[in-house]
Amino acid sequence: MALLFAATLLAQSSITLQSPAEYQVFQRQSRTSGTIWVAGHAGVDGDAIEARASGDWQPIPFDRGSRVFRGPLPAAAGGWYKFGLRLRKSGQTVAEMRIPHVGIGEVFVIAGQSNSTNYGEVKQRTRTGMVAALGPNGWALADDPQPGVQDSSRNGSFIPPFGDALFEKYRVPIGVAAAGHGSTSVRQWLPEGERFERQPTMTKFVHPAPGGGWESDGTLFDGMMKVVRQFGPQGFRALLWHQGESDANQQPGHEISGGDYARLLTRLIDASHRQAGWDFPWFVAQASYHSPADTGSAEIRDAQESLWKSGIALEGPDTDQLAGDNRQNGGRGVHFTDKGLQAHGRLWAAKVGAYLDSVLK
Repeated sequence: MALLFAATLLAQSSITLQSPAEYQVFQRQSRTSGTIWVAGHAGVDGDAIEARASGDWQPIPFDRGSRVFRGPLPAAAGGWYKFGLRLRKSGQTVAEMRIPHVGIGEVFVIAGQSNSTNYGEVKQRTRTGMVAALGPNGWALADDPQPGVQDSSRNGSFIPPFGDALFEKYRVPIGVAAAGHGSTSVRQWLPEGERFERQPTMTKFVHPAPGGGWESDGTLFDGMMKVVRQFGPQGFRALLWHQGESDANQQPGHEISGGDYARLLTRLIDASHRQAGWDFPWFVAQASYHSPADTGSAEIRDAQESLWKSGIALEGPDTDQLAGDNRQNGGRGVHFTDKGLQAHGRLWAAKVGAYLDSVLK
């Protein structure tokens, strides 16, 4: 047994695998199929690389001189699959490795302010074990706190309940990558140098513009786009945007009109498409709730809805409806309780699911 274990370790050390990773989810191209991208380097000589997930062994393009391999592995939508890779020489396997959890399903980027990150009252866990998150250290099960957010939040999120609800409907793994930051205005998410009239309440990520007004320093936009670029064109289904509380009913000098909100969010969406090189869908939630005494801003809600009506964005959930015991501090807080996080996740899954039903073939 010890000799067998040592031989297995030696075989695996002969292959460096860059993709796929444990718990990685690849975006499916149709209801029934997708592609796992396989890439890496063989540390010993061979003449062929083969891989498999949901079917038979299939060849992967392999350069014998550099020992680099990279190519697609078509597979059925689903998982988790036990991914296998082997290096062959003269018809014999000289090195191989296994990854227990690789999937083809639905992938989403999530951005916005605190209710898109880890500010909920109770940390959530994926009940199904079929929801994975991408963060700075790679892929893992999407148990809270979500990795990769651009703030230091460490509590609960809507993401595990959202992913569980989608898995239960579609029976494919769900991948997420969160890039939000608490207390942020849409103004702070603009690309570097984008100008606007009034300073947000939180002063990070903006500075005075030459000649008057304010401009974004691009930090949040760049962080979001770094995540987007990791997936590449068609590499995720959509971006889910939950933001608006920090633009709703603000104090004089920091307020923003509904028209300006819609205009700036449109600029943000357009800039993200240009930098990404493809027009990935944005879902925009209605989000403007502060407390029982300030349950929302009609102006910001109308601005968010206007993006759906104009076709700039897809319709996200109305999260302002989640009041009472869905909110922290006995209903007085802006962040969600355990009950509220689960309801929030189901609302997002319902809107995303309705869209998927219309596009999946």
